[in-house]
Amino acid sequence: MRVNRAWLGLVVLVLPTFLVALDMTALLLALPQLSAGLGATNVQQLWISDSYGFLVAGLVITMGTLGDRIGRRRLLMIGAAAFAVLSVVAAFSVNPLMLIVARALLGVAGATLTPSTLALITNMFHDERQRGQAIAIWATSQFAGGALGPVLAGFLLQHFWWGSVFLVAVPAMTLLLIAGPILLPEFRSDRAGRLDPASVGLSLVAVLSMVYGVKQLTVESAPVVPAVALVVGATIGFLFVRRQLRLETPLLDLRLLRNRPFTAVLIGLVFAGIAMAGTGLLVTQYLQSVLGFSPVVSAMLFAPMGLGVAVGTMAAPALARRMKQTTAIAGGLVGSALGSLLLVGVDGAGALPLVMIGITVLALGTGPLFALGTGLIVGSVPPERAGSAAAMSETGNYLGGSLGFALLGVVAGVVYRSRMGGTSDSLADAVAAGRRLPAAQGAELLHTAREAFTASLHVTGVVATVIFAGLAVLILTMRPATRTAPAGLPDYEATRS
Repeated sequence: MRVNRAWLGLVVLVLPTFLVALDMTALLLALPQLSAGLGATNVQQLWISDSYGFLVAGLVITMGTLGDRIGRRRLLMIGAAAFAVLSVVAAFSVNPLMLIVARALLGVAGATLTPSTLALITNMFHDERQRGQAIAIWATSQFAGGALGPVLAGFLLQHFWWGSVFLVAVPAMTLLLIAGPILLPEFRSDRAGRLDPASVGLSLVAVLSMVYGVKQLTVESAPVVPAVALVVGATIGFLFVRRQLRLETPLLDLRLLRNRPFTAVLIGLVFAGIAMAGTGLLVTQYLQSVLGFSPVVSAMLFAPMGLGVAVGTMAAPALARRMKQTTAIAGGLVGSALGSLLLVGVDGAGALPLVMIGITVLALGTGPLFALGTGLIVGSVPPERAGSAAAMSETGNYLGGSLGFALLGVVAGVVYRSRMGGTSDSLADAVAAGRRLPAAQGAELLHTAREAFTASLHVTGVVATVIFAGLAVLILTMRPATRTAPAGLPDYEATRS
């Protein structure tokens, strides 16, 4: 009965995880419609799309540690209630400013959900094998939400108004609020100290500055502002690290990084995020701008990447029963390298099948890293540090994604401009310029631009291949994880309240 309640509790925890990921990607498709309805400017559109992700990334460290101290279930319930209310506010926003504020506050609420759900799993599942399966399901819901977000948004936008994209979260959060107190245990650390406001401020500014800087590198023509943001973020990040090492009860326990497997997997999550985000950026643009598919069709064609990760995470526990976890993770990363390498051959009439196979294989291979690697992170620390470990894992994911868009986006841009001889900054510019030229010249320009963009996709595939292969070597050379104490997990019944 106790085990059954734990699995039912996992179903409840999957809901917010799925919705946070879905909310990240669903708005991308809804943005044009809601911008037209609210009369949002280009700058306001950027804030509508980015404010949510910025606040999630900036506050996940604080919320992960806060849950350890005030109670993970309590924080989850507070975040779920806020998320439901703010989703209604966002859906019925009457102007861009109202929606920007609602999205920012949704980011604050969203930051409470993911680290709380992952940390609670460590309390609910005593058996290592069951905990691995539970984490795999949790990771699957995260990537499935990201993959299905644009698809679901496309369906809703065909039948309802743009606000329906936000209202999807309300019934799920309501179910969480009803079932959570019954099925989920409460856990808080007996060693919890006071939350340090200075550490909270430093972590928020450091992460927001870094994420803003890398995101803006892909859209700013002059890199001065993004560069300043990166320098400020790095400087404040250094001050944050120094403060954490001096505090008796730090906001983020950086001593966890002394655990070599923990650090290796964390590096793996960051760099896999870079490779996946950069590849995803190029592939989605390739589907639309080179192959000519609509945004909705492109979203459906791109869905196998997110669903591939989901399938890979679900298969990870079975692989771990047949081989060492490190071998399963490294083997998956080798598969991801091969999938990335397939993108180097994309061209001509057979481009679409090769793209689909490439992103699917790439995604499948990362599944063991995200499932087993996350399990290694939370399993290599004592229960009272699970929230802090989960926060570090999620921060690594967000930073990896942001860096992928920026760094590989810049690399692709350099390749494109060099192929175009500096006459065009982007494929979108070439399309716009081609419309102003005579038909023959416009067609020639567009053909050249598409070839240049295809070359940038090839280079991105090579970079991703190198990253995944390097990560496979890193994972294989790490020592087995050991707990830093105490080893035992708290009793599920005793922690319920």
